[in-house]
Amino acid sequence: MEITSTPPPQPRQTAIRAAAENLEAAFLSEMMKSAGLGAMEGAFAGGAGEDQFASLMRQEQARMMVEGGGIGLAEHLVRSMSVAP
Repeated sequence: MEITSTPPPQPRQTAIRAAAENLEAAFLSEMMKSAGLGAMEGAFAGGAGEDQFASLMRQEQARMMVEGGGIGLAEHLVRSMSVAP
């Protein structure tokens, strides 16, 4: 009986997956921004500096969400883009 293993991903597939995951992370970051996630009000609000760092925090949270499985957008994009020659 011969054991077959799955071949390693090809460079094109790796590039497609990376682009799809980056797109999903950007999408999630924008959705969190629209929802007001990370915005502080009142005495502890940090002003313009906080706004700058809040965007970095949202980007990192979105990236971690994608690494954890995300919402399936990246997987759908990978499947759609992999069909084309």
